[in-house]
Amino acid sequence: MGAHVSKQVERRKSISSEKKILLDLKQTGGNNFPGSDFQPADRKNWMSGFNPDKIRINQIVWPGTHDSATDKIGIPLVTRPFAQCQSLSIYEQLITGARVLDIRVQEDRRVCHGILLSYSVDVVFNDVKRFLQETESEIIILEIRTEFGHDDPPDFDKYLEEQLGEYLIHQDDQVFNRTISELLPKRVICVWKPRKTPQAKSGDPLWSSGYLKDNWIDTDKPSTKFESNMKHLGEQQPAANRKHFYRVENTVTPQADNPVLCVKPVTDRIHPYARTFISQSFERGFADRLQIFSTDFIDEDFVDACVGLTSARVEGKA
Repeated sequence: MGAHVSKQVERRKSISSEKKILLDLKQTGGNNFPGSDFQPADRKNWMSGFNPDKIRINQIVWPGTHDSATDKIGIPLVTRPFAQCQSLSIYEQLITGARVLDIRVQEDRRVCHGILLSYSVDVVFNDVKRFLQETESEIIILEIRTEFGHDDPPDFDKYLEEQLGEYLIHQDDQVFNRTISELLPKRVICVWKPRKTPQAKSGDPLWSSGYLKDNWIDTDKPSTKFESNMKHLGEQQPAANRKHFYRVENTVTPQADNPVLCVKPVTDRIHPYARTFISQSFERGFADRLQIFSTDFIDEDFVDACVGLTSARVEGKA
């Protein structure tokens, strides 16, 4: 018992120390970067606010959400706090400005996070299609994966094509160099990551797993995650040279051996430092590699930071 208490005390000290490291970094390094003062006039249509004839897919800094469809997961006040990573619906995330969605499903096409269940994935597609019908030039990256420990939903690739067929941008390496206008009226890059089902091929309506990569680590320590994100970002090629999307997730994850198991108080350890991360990526010389930037509990300031950097790239200032 004494050893367990001692371990928890040390963990709390370690986390407090890591939170202070990030706070000091924010205070000394600041949150300024090219485009940091930019605010889109209309977040629902922020891509349309740029000239779709001139903005290329590989110039965009894509605001994303982690575990996007968890707003209604589990049982309210009972199991939901242990798995909820977003409080907004998919539609609300999109009108706030999110353009990358991370959806996990199980065999019966229900959204899940580990062992906890949410609504049918039909709810996700209804929200996505509603948003697409209300906008004209907004491009979405939709990542759908079979959750770990589950089997692929039967014929799910066909289901995805049926749901989004008219909007699907087909798998093609040339997409990265194209402008938004050159892709329209197609508007969804759907990356399907099954466990066993064969991967999509070049020219298919869906994109294979290798087109969206990241270097996720399982930790609740904010500075450890921040520096891991920075290290792996620094190892990437510039976004303009890549033929895949690379994601950085500004999140930390509750750990089973820590008394704080609810998502929000844990991820709040790193949530305020999204702008600090962008600023530091400039300071360390590899801001040109940042592409998809994702968060838990997305908010307008996070979107504005990503859109601001996109604006600076389009204007040739970054």
